[in-house]
Amino acid sequence: MRFTSETSSDGVCEQLFTLGDIPGVLWTPEGAAGTRPLILMGHGGGQHKKALDILGRAHRFVAECGFAVVAVDVPGHGDRPTDEEYNRIAAENQARVEAGEELAPLIAGFQALVARQTVPEWQAILDAVQDLEYVGAGPVGYWGVSLGCGLGVPFVAAEPRVRAAVLGLGGALASAADAARITVPVEFLVQWDDERVPRAQSLTLFDSLASAEKTLHANPGKHGEIPAFELDSTLRFFTRHLG
Repeated sequence: MRFTSETSSDGVCEQLFTLGDIPGVLWTPEGAAGTRPLILMGHGGGQHKKALDILGRAHRFVAECGFAVVAVDVPGHGDRPTDEEYNRIAAENQARVEAGEELAPLIAGFQALVARQTVPEWQAILDAVQDLEYVGAGPVGYWGVSLGCGLGVPFVAAEPRVRAAVLGLGGALASAADAARITVPVEFLVQWDDERVPRAQSLTLFDSLASAEKTLHANPGKHGEIPAFELDSTLRFFTRHLG
């Protein structure tokens, strides 16, 4: 793990790093020492590790809860190199949609493919970050919606260090089997008028979760219109389950 820059703002320290060829960012309280909860955040499609919604949530997790937060660019996004195979599949999917095919199954299939790469990458990121003295091997949470949900469901299912997860804006076509292996507490976000993920698929994914504690947060609006107050609920949720 190689750090490439460090800045601080309003009590939050931001460190850019690379792990192999994976570019990432770690946020911690300024002057942090000792073990603390860690949240891994998965960004949305077409975004990157420092997208505005990731950045805003990360700063609140750190400033208000004292957590550490890490995010990385998924393949084909941010500072990752162009992936010709993924680009080819994306272009084929776009052509199929223009020819009249449904979008949701194509998105689900693509996310399932990418998850086979990102799950072991994210596990390696957890290993490296938890080796830092000012993070340590504390409890881990996961936050991810849209693409972050499609990649996050198989990750949470595979990673025993995750104790709680916020997921949403995703469907069951590629993730139901993995969701059935998730038993940690989950908050699940649904936009009732989502134009990208059919509502029935989102509700099926929620129903597939094997968690004894799971809550469905459904709000009116389109795919990218999660109300700001949901962040307050997320803060309470992670504070309750991660300490």
